[in-house]
Amino acid sequence: MSANHPTKKPEINAANYPAVHTFLRGYFHEDVADEYGTTVEAADQFCDDADSDERLAVAREWAQLAELFPGDPGGMNGALKKLGSACRLSEEDLRQVSEIFGRYLAAKPQRRVANH
Repeated sequence: MSANHPTKKPEINAANYPAVHTFLRGYFHEDVADEYGTTVEAADQFCDDADSDERLAVAREWAQLAELFPGDPGGMNGALKKLGSACRLSEEDLRQVSEIFGRYLAAKPQRRVANH
């Protein structure tokens, strides 16, 4: 990739994706099968365990990563590995985990507006 690339992708590192990094280290580790069954179940468990701010931060960063690797599960897995994942996700697993996090991006909190 040349330094003059017009749309510079953010570097894949823990500093740029801190929430996903923390999530991956805590849930997509070597014992994921023993602890959760599957990566999809691990993502569900994270959503149960995390508070709304943590879920939203991971959902946003996951979506940003997914946008960098559309239709490229190998690229997405490489990025996840750099960020601390010990798991290799199938294309279907990636889709399902993206859907889980996507629910939190779609469900923006409704602010009450006073009627005048």
